[in-house]
Formats: sequence, structure tokens, C-alpha cells
Amino acid sequence: MEKIKRRSVDPVYSMCVQPSFLIGTRNEDGTANFAPITWVSVTHEEGDGYLLVISMSGSKMTKQNVIRTGIFSANLVSTDMLPLMDYFGSRHARDGKKDGISCGVSRGEVLDIPVLDASRWVYECEVEKALETGDSTTFFCRIRNIQMDERLVCRDTFDVDLTVLDPVVYSGRYHSIGKMLGGIGDFLPRQDS
Repeated sequence: MEKIKRRSVDPVYSMCVQPSFLIGTRNEDGTANFAPITWVSVTHEEGDGYLLVISMSGSKMTKQNVIRTGIFSANLVSTDMLPLMDYFGSRHARDGKKDGISCGVSRGEVLDIPVLDASRWVYECEVEKALETGDSTTFFCRIRNIQMDERLVCRDTFDVDLTVLDPVVYSGRYHSIGKMLGGIGDFLPRQDS
């Protein structure tokens, strides 16, 4: 492989490739509230389990709802859901209901949380612990249920075809995924017998 020419720059760029989620919570009056969050990942825990890790900064209502209730839905945003992502990101729950756009909302299968009907992959989560860093709170969450698009056929944890999910990837701007390239080990040099 050719050596790439690079240059050093100040650490002001944020090129963290992140999946886009709309986090669903209930306000104190029981109404559904959604907010876009892209600081979402997973971490391994004992055994074969893993926890969803999500960070939220500031004093947004969604963060306050998660702190108050300890539960939320993480609705993966597909490219057809970008109008919802932008709408929910430009409105604040403390200013009133976010009902200026039409979207179907259901109750979670396991937890009493709002779930977006349009999402092709939904995590139903319960907070295990939280860590404060500055004005950010990072939540480590037990995944209580996953709802996935029926078109997905997964043989194991690593067999999720993202082209079916058509997720929005965020790194300061929205991007999409074009094609599946292969699996782990598919690109190792072949050894002749």
C-alpha cells in the first residue's frame, strides 16, 4: 500500500464518524420527546454482554428525562428519516411540544418508552450507571430489547447488513453508506496449500 501524505493540524476538527440516533424519552407529563444524539457506541462487559454507551451534553430535556426515568429508546436514523432528525434537532422540549411534523410513535415492546415507527433498528435501554465529564453525562445502558427491520436476516452479532438499515452517519455533516464490502477475514491474503 502506498504511504499517504498527511499534515498536522490543530485539534479543532471533529472527524468522529458516528451513527445517528433519535433518543426517545417521556416528559414529566407523559408526552413523547425525541432528540438527535450521535455520541453513541457500545462497550464490552463481563461474559458475552455489552452495554450501549451514550453521551449527552448540556441541559437538554432528553438528558434530564433519562436522568429522571433511567430509560430511553435509541432509534437509528435512516436516510429517509433526515427530516425528523433535523426537525427534532431544531426544537427544544422546554419551548413546547415537538408536534410540528407528522411521525408515528409506539410504546416500546419491553420498556414504557416512545419508539419511532419509521426506525429500522431500535434499542430499548435502561441506564446501569452514569459518568459526569464537564457538562456531559455518559450513560452506560443495559439493552433490554432490540427491535429490527424484518428484512434483516442476521446469523450472528457481526452479520448486520447496514445497507438494509441505510443509516445516517454523522461527522459534522450527514453521510450515508453505499455498499457492504465484506466480513472480518475476507481481506486476509490467501495462503496457498
